[in-house]
Amino acid sequence: MADDLRALFSSNDASSFDTDEAFTNRGHQWAIVAAAIEEHLQRLADPAFDVEDLERPRANLVVFHGVGGVGKSTLMRKLEAALTTDDARPPQWGAPAWTRRLLPIRIDLARSASTGADFERVILTIRLALAGELGRALPSFDVALRQYWEHTHPGEPLDEYIRRGGLAGRFSAMLPQQMQSAVSEVAGALELPGLVGSAAGQVTAALVKALRARREHAVALAGASRTAALLEATPDLEALSYYSHLLAWDLSRLPAKKSVVPVVLLDTWEDTADRHRDLERLLQRLVWLLPNALFVISGRNRLQWGDPALHGQLDWTGPFAWPGIDAPTPSLVAHARTTVPGGRQHLIGDLSAEDCDAHLARRLVKDGQPLIGADVRAVITARSHGLPLHLDLAVSRFLEIRRTGRTPVPADFDHTFPGLLARVLSDLTPEERHVLRSVSLLDAFNLDLATQAAGFTHQAPARRLVDRPLVTHNPYALWPHHLHAAIRTAVHDDTHSEDRWAPAEWHQAAARALAALGDQWRSAASLGPSRMLLVACLRQALRLARDYRLTDLGWLTDAAFAYTSDSVWEPLAPPPGPDGNDPGLDTPADALAELLTAIARRQREHRSRTIDRLTAVLDSHLLPAELTQMALYYRAKAYKDLDRTGDARTGMQEVADAGGRFAPQARRGLANLARIGGDFPTALAAVPTLGWKGRHYRVLGDIHWPHGNIDEAITAFEAARAEAEQHDAAGERAMAQVRLALATSFSDPVRADDELALAHQLLDGLDQRANTLLAQIAALIKDAGTDRDIVDRAHALQAEATTAGLPYLTRYLELGLALHHAVRGTTVELAATIGRLHELTGGGDFGFFTDIAHFMADLPLPEPGSRTRWLDGEPAVRERWHTLLAARRAYVHAPS
Repeated sequence: MADDLRALFSSNDASSFDTDEAFTNRGHQWAIVAAAIEEHLQRLADPAFDVEDLERPRANLVVFHGVGGVGKSTLMRKLEAALTTDDARPPQWGAPAWTRRLLPIRIDLARSASTGADFERVILTIRLALAGELGRALPSFDVALRQYWEHTHPGEPLDEYIRRGGLAGRFSAMLPQQMQSAVSEVAGALELPGLVGSAAGQVTAALVKALRARREHAVALAGASRTAALLEATPDLEALSYYSHLLAWDLSRLPAKKSVVPVVLLDTWEDTADRHRDLERLLQRLVWLLPNALFVISGRNRLQWGDPALHGQLDWTGPFAWPGIDAPTPSLVAHARTTVPGGRQHLIGDLSAEDCDAHLARRLVKDGQPLIGADVRAVITARSHGLPLHLDLAVSRFLEIRRTGRTPVPADFDHTFPGLLARVLSDLTPEERHVLRSVSLLDAFNLDLATQAAGFTHQAPARRLVDRPLVTHNPYALWPHHLHAAIRTAVHDDTHSEDRWAPAEWHQAAARALAALGDQWRSAASLGPSRMLLVACLRQALRLARDYRLTDLGWLTDAAFAYTSDSVWEPLAPPPGPDGNDPGLDTPADALAELLTAIARRQREHRSRTIDRLTAVLDSHLLPAELTQMALYYRAKAYKDLDRTGDARTGMQEVADAGGRFAPQARRGLANLARIGGDFPTALAAVPTLGWKGRHYRVLGDIHWPHGNIDEAITAFEAARAEAEQHDAAGERAMAQVRLALATSFSDPVRADDELALAHQLLDGLDQRANTLLAQIAALIKDAGTDRDIVDRAHALQAEATTAGLPYLTRYLELGLALHHAVRGTTVELAATIGRLHELTGGGDFGFFTDIAHFMADLPLPEPGSRTRWLDGEPAVRERWHTLLAARRAYVHAPS
């Protein structure tokens, strides 16, 4: 309501505009809780409801989760107050529909320490609240609780523990009295007056004995079927968690006039359960075994109880045990009369862009129209990143500007608010502020990154910071922590706080963060390659190096070579700089980012664009020698793809002569260029010099299959795939598999089906456009001779290859069409296909494709003959391809 009052007092004319309810009123969340309470009361009224039914799924909870610092605790306090008295409930929330007596019990889990006393605090808080509300003993539970207390805390009075633990209140003295009353009630019911004043163990033993004998009074007093077994168990913390069942039983046996429905509000759940699964198990047991209580839980993260993978860590998991915990619950949606996302779990805090705009539009209204214009709302929404606090500050700013007599414009809100950062920094120590600014440089981080980026040798400040609500935690992320985007922006834009950083300090912190990322990558790489970590480190590091003009690339050079080594092309381009503009090529970091981006994006751009980008990088002369060789190599590859083999050969030769890390790849490129030019002996002679880095087996396979030596090619490609698997090189494994599928597509269509299926599986997620197209061409070759739309498919693939700037692939397509027409005996179409092949290979490159088309159809080569240098002579190659054609004809015409 504070912002409503601020609006009210911002103008002399209080009627000049209207204010809608502030975001902190949480009317939407109240509707969810009210609907859950109604549903819970209906469930309790069902004659089939039984607190002893431990197999029935549970729906007695509602969860609110969201980024820290957006009012979850405030919401829980408001819910407690609204459920306590009608006067505390905001009028806009509306009157509840239920008439039964509710008992709200709010427990702040953040006050607990990570010990067994956490759960004791929860149980005692619930029982103390019931003590004051009911004013009577709960015999089954109280006897068990007294037995637990005397066993676990011998000689320590319960009332003293309650006072010392901060639980003291006007009901603190009632619980010990009611526990003693419970013992007296049990002794009287058992007609054993001598037990009054006895130790809890003696009373318990007598009660258990009576229950085992099924004595009528004992059954009436404590007749839950599992009571005896619970009282016989060792009274430790585990047993205490199961005593919740006795509490549920006692509550269910209360007379109608005395009955009460507890609504337990567990606040800041993340401070215990998310980090200590043992305590979470105890708390979950409480929820499950107390089905006649409704639990409202708030925390930063969703509950994971619907995940069956947690079975064994928690007692009840999966969607059957907790229906609606992972999906919208129709009953709640219907009662709330709104679309409630998340079913039993509801995200609060961050708002969608649409919700931000709607909130701002209704926040201030004049004559029925939004006072804040759409253009201003758009800027505020974009800057807020969905953080409600930013929206409230923007509304205040709007009112301040309006009070001066000026109409606010979008530029007034295209910034962060010092007030937001002031609230964030107000309760941080100087060390925590230092860590906060350091990690604001990172998209995500862990404790090691935060500590190193801050330049500390101890983790304590980082540990304290990640416990703050301004840091979001995702345990499944590579780096589990990140700052809320609005807070992160506010930290960067800080020009008002007393301890704000100077530009030199930001530069030093960026250098530390860059080094820390490198340390993490190198440490992980020493244990084995991690592609995910490599890419994540590169993305953050390239942005840091660019934004803060860090000239020493250091580990980034090694990381760039690791990135390109596997032919998996995840996007790396950092977003535009802080001013939103492309910074150009001014620093080595700019050049490296553009180099890696050009290499990766060639899978989605025309190869001519790749050449232009790499040429610009080379012309900048910003890269060290090793990275310059990388740029030269990939430009030469692009030249080769565009049939500019002369330029490709020049570039490959320069890289090979330099003898750097890309020399093996360049030698492979030269061998492939020799093969493309039809000089197979030269290509074969280079194979022994290539080794794994030069992909010798793949080169060998590419030499064998044009000779019709399909078996030898298959063996080579299988060896290439196996070697790639040994080196955990997913990209190379996929390339070898595609070529294996290509080879089998000529000789064995049945096997080719299986090989193509594996090829597509291995290509998934690798973004290898050329190899994906080659796999589709292999599928066409496999189907050659059939009526499976070969010609139309070839035309579509040709268009794709042309668009991608991969004209060399059209030769494979024409070779496939030549096989198709030769099998079907369509001589006119075959002649036309060979004519196109002749035109495509007239410059000498891939001229052996035209030769193969003639060999398959047993046609003479045109004069002056082929320039191809075959390994074992033209007649042998002709015979093998003609034999393959005959086999394909037999396969196509074989009866099915």
